Amino acid sequence: MGEEFNPSKPIYLQLAERINYQIVRKELSAGEKLPSVREMAIRSGVNPNTVQRTYSELERMGIVETKRGQGTFVTEIESVLTTLRETLKKDQITHFVSDMREMGFSDEEMIQGLEEYFQVKGSKKG
Repeated sequence: MGEEFNPSKPIYLQLAERINYQIVRKELSAGEKLPSVREMAIRSGVNPNTVQRTYSELERMGIVETKRGQGTFVTEIESVLTTLRETLKKDQITHFVSDMREMGFSDEEMIQGLEEYFQVKGSKKG
């Protein structure tokens, strides 16, 4: 199957980011088992060592936990999941604001643009 990866960023970090997004979008729930290293490697088209490094990094961050003989699971600690969600939100906002400032937009123009965007989009997602 394979996935596209950005060549300027380590693949294991990109996989970790994708898993984090799945958790925040609730595609992966607290306590849910992640695919085995082998299965994730096949799905992603990467070496199993890369997936193992991804899972190790996520475990180091407290986002997943490995249960010997059972697999790797999304943490059930709600505060960790809430922090992950807030961190990703702040990262996206920082990236957006940085890009807009680089293009020469003022804070007021950004806020006005967002207000106009939400008025047109209403409360619809997407």
